[in-house]
Amino acid sequence: MAALGARGGGLVLPKPVTFVTGNAKKLEEVRAILGTSIPFNSLKLDLPELQGEPEDISKEKARLAAIQVNGPVLVEDTCLCFNALKGLPGPYVKWFLQKIGHEGLNNMLIAYEDKSAYALCSFSFAIAPDAEPIAFLGKTPGKIVPARGPNDFGWDPIFQPDGYEQTYAEMSKEEKNKISHRSRALALVKAHFAEAAYTFETNSST
Repeated sequence: MAALGARGGGLVLPKPVTFVTGNAKKLEEVRAILGTSIPFNSLKLDLPELQGEPEDISKEKARLAAIQVNGPVLVEDTCLCFNALKGLPGPYVKWFLQKIGHEGLNNMLIAYEDKSAYALCSFSFAIAPDAEPIAFLGKTPGKIVPARGPNDFGWDPIFQPDGYEQTYAEMSKEEKNKISHRSRALALVKAHFAEAAYTFETNSST
């Protein structure tokens, strides 16, 4: 394990954080939201598809990723939760979307008057392979609607956040990033890094 030092009251990380993702759209959003506040690189890893509660899944993925990277990692798990279905499909929405598409996800609620839902994002940060990961949860309430807007980022076309007449997909990137589940979780990540006063041996990010 790479050694962690201390400088000015905060830990010194030997290299930038590795954000684990193979999703170009997700990476684009994270870069837009974080800016230069946290130096990070991105890397696609083959991690197991776990079952359980969103926070537990996210933490376990961070633990496994930190072992592979042998350094600080940030992983994300995203859920779309239907209130009528007690939170399902939740962390499994990716697979539901692949199998049944936007129309199929709408059809799951066809027998229910309640179309309300919430988008949940769980980021987990592991500072090292033997460290307990820390989870940061962001939640945006809304409802499920027939697909509207560009069909290039997951389930964005069917989720309309409360207080808006547009789906995520119809919003500008800037507007979505102000209120999204991802931005709310990343605000907590940024606050943690600021409070912990982490510094890096290198301040470059790629």
